Amino acid sequence: MNEVLLYVSVFLASVSFFLCCYACARVGKLLNSVKGLDWDTIASLTGDIGTIKKSIQTLNNRINGLNSPKLNDELLQYALKQQSNVHDINKKHIGG
Repeated sequence: MNEVLLYVSVFLASVSFFLCCYACARVGKLLNSVKGLDWDTIASLTGDIGTIKKSIQTLNNRINGLNSPKLNDELLQYALKQQSNVHDINKKHIGG
């Protein structure tokens, strides 16, 4: 029983050592890739990402039909109808 525990602990220790080495290698690769970035570059990248997000949202709205000319025409007709109803109500009370 003691030999099994010894082998299992050696195996787990070696696996954790290799995982630690792998993690260190990944962190080193990340640090090397961002070494040349300064705050101005990060700020411009953030602005570019915001612009891209806005254009994607606009595209999605067009695809979903929220900015379609048909919808805009319907809204305009509804607004004109509501406005004419208000004028008709105001005309009835004149001369009273």
